[in-house]
Amino acid sequence: MAAVFDGYFADPFVLTLRDGSYVAYGSSGAKASGAHLFEALTSRDLLKWASAGPVLDRLDASVGDEYWAPEVLEVDGVFWMYYSVGHGIVGHHIRVARSNSPLGPFVDEGVNLTADEAFAIDPHPFVDIDGTRYLFFARDVLDSERPGTQLAVAPLSTMTSFAAEPITVLEPNANWQIFERNRELYGAVFDWHTLEGPSVIRRGGRYWLTYSGGAWTGKDYAVSWGVADSPLGPWSHAPSGFAPLLSTSADLTGPGHNSLTTTPSGDDAIVFHAWDATQTKRQMHVRGITFSPEGPWVDGPARGPSASPRSSRRA
Repeated sequence: MAAVFDGYFADPFVLTLRDGSYVAYGSSGAKASGAHLFEALTSRDLLKWASAGPVLDRLDASVGDEYWAPEVLEVDGVFWMYYSVGHGIVGHHIRVARSNSPLGPFVDEGVNLTADEAFAIDPHPFVDIDGTRYLFFARDVLDSERPGTQLAVAPLSTMTSFAAEPITVLEPNANWQIFERNRELYGAVFDWHTLEGPSVIRRGGRYWLTYSGGAWTGKDYAVSWGVADSPLGPWSHAPSGFAPLLSTSADLTGPGHNSLTTTPSGDDAIVFHAWDATQTKRQMHVRGITFSPEGPWVDGPARGPSASPRSSRRA
């Protein structure tokens, strides 16, 4: 299945507007340049997309030159963008920008939400059925059985502040999540593991989290999942017998960093990036996803282990 947008569009996040149309936000393949960043795409059907141009006002160069993985939440007609910025792969932190339009301009609110973290990326805002708002994200943790980047969550008291300290959601638990062996970071050498790109949805009365693991740079990148009975957990990894939801296959190379949305017909969909045939650009793909009591599975060649899952698409 071909990409739904021909250009470079990594870390895709899809926002559904009140009129039923969609806006996608993504990371570019180059260092930040120009006055505005983060290309936005628009669509009526998730399959045909048109560029609306960059939507975030650039910050001073002292804050960073790499901007990654924007996600947007609408609250009472105001649009809040969560994203990370840092210098190359160093010192990334999560910030918040605001706009009165989903197509910007988004203006940074001057808040570093993760000032106490060494490195934090991939924010994902989630609103529970009771209206409580949470921010899931990825952060570096060294004092772990498998050191590296793992997933965390904190409740939001406002759109620009946490109500409590972040807590761990999922730690790495498998070798397929290794980003690089003997990686030099923080003045030491690690077999570095990576979990990143969290996305959360409530289906069948439970909370399902999809995430990416491994190295985004190559064919070993993949998408798996966890499940919980509350946004604050405890969260459990997919059982060891389950294959990743998405992994390299005949028509996908290094799929990862997804968001979850619904199609115009109300079916659940997973939006993710994968490398093109020459492995020079990451492009956006869309496939169906079904949530069964045993676990989710993805339509297409990268199907999960359940042969005849029972759909639980609604809360």
